[in-house]
Amino acid sequence: MDQNAMLNELEPTVARLLDKHLATSKEWFPHELVPWSQGRDFEPDTEWDPNEVAMTPAVRSSLFVNLLTEDNLPYYFRTIETLFGRDTAWGTWARRWTAEEGRHSIVLRDYLTVTRALNPVALERARMKQVEKGETPVVDVVTDGIVYVTLQELATRIAHHNTGKLLEDKAGYEVMKRVAADENRHHLFYRDLGTAALELDPSAMVLAMERQVRDFEMPGTGIVDFESHAMAIAKAGIYDFTVHHDSVLVPVILRHWNIEALEGLSPEAEQARARMVKRMERIARVGRRFSAKRDQNAEAELIGASA
Repeated sequence: MDQNAMLNELEPTVARLLDKHLATSKEWFPHELVPWSQGRDFEPDTEWDPNEVAMTPAVRSSLFVNLLTEDNLPYYFRTIETLFGRDTAWGTWARRWTAEEGRHSIVLRDYLTVTRALNPVALERARMKQVEKGETPVVDVVTDGIVYVTLQELATRIAHHNTGKLLEDKAGYEVMKRVAADENRHHLFYRDLGTAALELDPSAMVLAMERQVRDFEMPGTGIVDFESHAMAIAKAGIYDFTVHHDSVLVPVILRHWNIEALEGLSPEAEQARARMVKRMERIARVGRRFSAKRDQNAEAELIGASA
């Protein structure tokens, strides 16, 4: 199906899902979640002390990546508006999504600044570099865009939620919980939109799924030291191959979209489906090996500490 035709056919679904989203969304205010009483002035040239807040380096890495990803919002908005259009319900949704995502960077930065959980100088320098680069995953096909944002929103929800669970601070947990809830509603919007797109052109959607499963990257590429932060996040179990497979790919691709039961696919889409299923199996195997190695290292560290 032609991309413009796909957009036009899906517009009533977008309008319906937008109405559903607005009906289920609850208004919230970043300033009510931030523990302002913990704050104090930052004296000029005062060095940040990481020992002031008890937090593992992996959790700091996750908060760092999560916030800088949210800071890159202008470029994600540009991508979505360019791909889906600025008019009709598509444009209304894109602007609503942008407004909601903007709250995430506000509440995260205020929380991290007040609690001094991250080095504010390093964080600001990294924000400047990230936004100056404006790097985002390249998606220029409507079906690919739908698949990518479905997976990305769910992955982001899980990353926020798992980070919050590792915070020893109740206020921080509530911040991450609220942000994760927003991301989940965004995921549901796109997931259900993907279901409608599957009914219109299942072959095009399967081809898009295969491309996105093969090339999926978490938002955050381009962030200063992203690779080292991503590795720390994976080693902590916040987001790794197992999480990606078990909590993102399987629930969406296999269960909700039920790609293995699709019929009437083109020969090319049939081949893509087979490749995708095999790739998901490989992701699962890599995840199991990584988790096993991580558990072994943790056990060795525990034995060493008790010796």
